[in-house]
Amino acid sequence: MGGTTDIHTLGRYPTGTSFARDQHSEVNFTQNTPKFFRWKTSWCVPCLVSLDTLQELCRKEKLTCKSIGITKRNLNNYEVEYLCDYKVVKDMEYYLVKWKGWPDSTNTWEPLQNLKCPLLLQQFSNDKHNYLSQVKKGKAIKDNNKALKPAIAEYIVKKAKQRLALQRWQDELNRRKNHKGMIFVENTVDLEGPPSDFYYINEYKPAPGISLVNEATFGCSCTDCFFEKCCPAEAGVLLAYNKNQQIKIPPGTPIYECNSRCQCGPDCPNRIVQKGTQYSLCIFRTSNGCGWGVKTLVKIKRMSFVMEYVGEVITSEEAERRGQLYDNKGITYLFDLDYESDEFTVDAARYGNVSHFVNHSCDPNLQVFNVFIDNLDTRLPRIALFSTRTINAGEELTFDYQMKGSGDVSSDSVDHSPAKKRVRTVCKCGAVTCRGYLN
Repeated sequence: MGGTTDIHTLGRYPTGTSFARDQHSEVNFTQNTPKFFRWKTSWCVPCLVSLDTLQELCRKEKLTCKSIGITKRNLNNYEVEYLCDYKVVKDMEYYLVKWKGWPDSTNTWEPLQNLKCPLLLQQFSNDKHNYLSQVKKGKAIKDNNKALKPAIAEYIVKKAKQRLALQRWQDELNRRKNHKGMIFVENTVDLEGPPSDFYYINEYKPAPGISLVNEATFGCSCTDCFFEKCCPAEAGVLLAYNKNQQIKIPPGTPIYECNSRCQCGPDCPNRIVQKGTQYSLCIFRTSNGCGWGVKTLVKIKRMSFVMEYVGEVITSEEAERRGQLYDNKGITYLFDLDYESDEFTVDAARYGNVSHFVNHSCDPNLQVFNVFIDNLDTRLPRIALFSTRTINAGEELTFDYQMKGSGDVSSDSVDHSPAKKRVRTVCKCGAVTCRGYLN
């Protein structure tokens, strides 16, 4: 490519290739297509290859496939995916372009004047600047105006690939969530990509052998649950919320919300936790060595519901076994369901929602409450996190990992018996009241 053609999205070359449709497939093949690309069976298996890789393979083999967005019309389209390198030749600036949906072998050097992608150019410049600023003091690296050093170009490509991977992960999280609030992902600290062994879920996932009965046995018949004898009264507790949807009961008091058998509608003032997260949140990479964290992108009023803590429900015995492994790795994802008994634990290590990424603090801005909605089994409460104070936009969300649904965070709540003696995990919260350890 080159010359005076504007580059962003364009058809590069007409191929003139004729295609024949295979009767059992959505993919079009040429007569010269290798046999291993042809399939005659009607069954299918899950594909573990990314969409980008599939598109690259299709274009490389001159195949079309509507299900992954490769058609005859766009088979030969070229769109800038990211910029890989930079050089100056005869006073003309060139960038090495990675084309979206095409393999690296098709990357080409293109003159700056042809590139109509200001955002990608700015990202390239920012990544270059960030790399140079990360160099240790005293170690001088001259910025060559004619060409980039290989180490700089390598960092820029890694950052571009990371940005794409995080965007795909963000899209996946938002497809899987069932609540109003959007989920964003951000990493301006290092080259860490999406976690490789984490699966987003919206509710408890019972381990084999554990049954979760999510069907209430009774419900209210209120016309106004705020003033009438409702589900909380039937359970012997107070209604948890005020008219502003803020929690008004003290920590340790259970929340009984209206359930699927209740005759009240979706606007009932006693349906808060079940509606899910209402705030847009951002999973971000922390700069203090705490890995991923979560911050709010909007202001959250005090005593407001923020999110649920969900994960795999396991027995306490299995939790003890996993806990030993997690402590040796320095990670903490186990939450005991000890409202009335200590039979079950929630493990959010592999299965969870946004709460999986919320960091610990000895001075947190979130408080734990036990919640009962459709499942009224007191051994299996849902865990809800409410704000303890006003949380401003951009502020990190935290809760105390030693906090229980009873509200107890005293040292008496920590079991130091020989059977549960574990490796201590150092706390990095930085709070004035920091206890020094997470466990």
